[in-house]
Amino acid sequence: MKLGSRRTIHCAIGTMIVSLLGVALLGSQAVPAQKPLMSEDVFKNVQVLRGIPVKEFMGTMGFFAASLSLNCTDCHVSESGSDWARYADDTPLKQTARRMVLMMNAINRANFAGAHGGGREVTCYTCHRGNQRPEVTPSLTEQYGTPAPADPDRAEILEQAPVGLSADQILDRYIQALGGAQRLANLTSFIAKGTYAGFDTDFEKVPLEVFAKAPGQRTVIAHSSNGDLTTTYDGRDAWLAAPATNAPVPLLSLTGGDLDAAKIDAELSFPARIKQELSKWRVGFPATTIDDKAVQIVEGTTAGGVPVKLYFDKQSGLLVRQVRYANTLVGIIPTRVEYSDYREVSGVKMPFHWVVTWTDGQATIELTDVQPNVPVDAAKFAQPEPPVPKAQVR
Repeated sequence: MKLGSRRTIHCAIGTMIVSLLGVALLGSQAVPAQKPLMSEDVFKNVQVLRGIPVKEFMGTMGFFAASLSLNCTDCHVSESGSDWARYADDTPLKQTARRMVLMMNAINRANFAGAHGGGREVTCYTCHRGNQRPEVTPSLTEQYGTPAPADPDRAEILEQAPVGLSADQILDRYIQALGGAQRLANLTSFIAKGTYAGFDTDFEKVPLEVFAKAPGQRTVIAHSSNGDLTTTYDGRDAWLAAPATNAPVPLLSLTGGDLDAAKIDAELSFPARIKQELSKWRVGFPATTIDDKAVQIVEGTTAGGVPVKLYFDKQSGLLVRQVRYANTLVGIIPTRVEYSDYREVSGVKMPFHWVVTWTDGQATIELTDVQPNVPVDAAKFAQPEPPVPKAQVR
C-alpha cells in the first residue's frame, strides 16, 4: 500500500484504533454482539460486498490495497479523502474491482469448491502480487536469481522443520524470561502513559494512556487532535470508539475474530495464563530470523478459531512479534504486532515499544511511564461514549 499524506490515509478508518488494538478498526451506535452492522447499513452504493460486517468490509478494502499497492484515493475519487459520502461515487477502478471479485468467485466455485479453506484458493493477491496489472512475462532474474526467503508471517507454511523445543517449553521459557510465574502473578494492574504515531496523525506523536487490570481487562486511549480514540475490552466484550472525522461509525462493538483479537491483546498484558488462553499449539515452523536474530515460532488458536503466531527471541526467550489473521470476503489478512525495548516494572519485564502493521495502516506506540499495581476505576473498562470531534466542541 502506498504511504502518503493524511488525505491518503483518511480511508484507513481509524488506523489509530487499529494500532492500539492490533486489529483492523471501524468504529454511531453500539452494536449488539449478536447483530453486527453490515456493510450496506453504513456505506452507500455497495454492490458486490453486501451482507458482511463493517469490519470485514474494511478488511476487504485493505486486502485490495495490499494486493495492488494502491491507496484508497487511487480507487475512489480524490474528494473522498475529506468527505466520507464521496466514497460511494463510482470510478472505473471500482467497477473493475467488482468484476474481478465476481470473476474470482466464479473461478473458485468452478475449480476449488471442495478445497481446503472452503474453496477460496484464488484471491486478488494470487495474480496481482502488489501490482495493478498482473505480470504476463516470465522474469529470468527471478528464475535464476536467489529466491527471496519465505515470509514467516504467512498463514500457512507447508514445509515443516524438525521439531526442537515443544510449545510448552518455549512458553515456559517466555514466562521465566519475563520474571517468573510468581512475579507475573503479583502484577495485577497497571496504568501507562506514552505516545502514539500513525498514518492518521501524519506520524505526529500524540499522547496515549493504557489502563489494564488482570485478568484480561484493557483500555487504550489515544488523544488525537480530532478527539479521543478508544479501544476497550472489559473481560467479555470489546468496543472501538472514534470521532466521526476518523471513522464512519463512532462506536462499534467487536464480534467474532475481532473480539478474540481484543482478548488476546488484553491477556498479553498479563501473560501468565497464555498457555490456557490459546489451544491447539503447534511448533515445527522453518527456522527464521527477525532483525538478524533467530526466533522460535509457536502457533495457537483462539476460542473463535483465529490462529495466532508468537515469535520468541531464541536467546532471550522474550516475545518479539505476534501475528494473527482475519477472514475477509476475498482472502485472509494478517495483523502484526512487534514488541521491543523491554524494561523491568515491579520485577516483570514489559515491552515499552510496539509497532503495529495491518493492510490499511501502521503505527508506533512508545510507553514512557508505567505505574504497577495501582487502583484502576472499573468505569475505565465500561463501554466508551461516542466521542465528539474537537472541531465540533464549542
